[in-house]
Amino acid sequence: MSPHSVPLRSLRQWREGPVAVIALSRPGAGNSIDDSLAFELREISRRLDQDEAVRVVVLTGDGDAFCGGTDPSAEREALRRADGMASLRVAGAVSAIKKPVIAAIDGPAVDQGLELALACDLRIAAGRSTFALTQLERGLIPWDGGTQRLPRLIGASRALEMVLTCRCVDAADALSIGLVGEIAGPEGPLERALEIAGAIARHGPIAARYLKEAVMKGLDLTMEQGLRLEADLNVILQSTADRQEGLSSFRERRAPGYTGE
Repeated sequence: MSPHSVPLRSLRQWREGPVAVIALSRPGAGNSIDDSLAFELREISRRLDQDEAVRVVVLTGDGDAFCGGTDPSAEREALRRADGMASLRVAGAVSAIKKPVIAAIDGPAVDQGLELALACDLRIAAGRSTFALTQLERGLIPWDGGTQRLPRLIGASRALEMVLTCRCVDAADALSIGLVGEIAGPEGPLERALEIAGAIARHGPIAARYLKEAVMKGLDLTMEQGLRLEADLNVILQSTADRQEGLSSFRERRAPGYTGE
């Protein structure tokens, strides 16, 4: 793992070649989200989205938790403000990253922490990980995308059951209902996520972005509209140097050297 990381107050960030890793770094507070962490995560998400050298992003947490939700004192303060939770929202910034984003979840991902994981494209979990949305216990509802992303991922009935009962789901159940895609082996979720990210990064970066756009935007379109979007993105892709490199490398039976152009 690279020893270089960007000094931040509530996050750590480093590179593994074309893969950028963001680690929530408030381990003494279960990596709970306060205003500082939320601001830094929004900013770093924006920067990585614009960085052409980055092809895949991995999001994880330091210590024994992925993210334990919203910091209680920050939540109480936010509820007193006119803009409510606006300063604490982070899931939208992560989901706006056009490159593939993988969550490496080791330990609890609860409340806003689960909402953050849901904003990622792939989720790899440790066997000890747990998942829950318990805002209803406090007279609230999920407010960082959970009511929309969870049912799209696991279905409306299962999502309602989780949110209405505030039930905590273990890693095995999360895998069975499609909440996570894989339970990592002894290497742990971060190393497994880096392995998957490395495989994705070797593919055409423009094609990967277009593929993500086609899938994610297509969820809100009719089949006809989605097929039209897919066709349009394929037409645009034909004009890129990466597309020509892909064809040339296939014909010449060699590994492609994609440049993101």
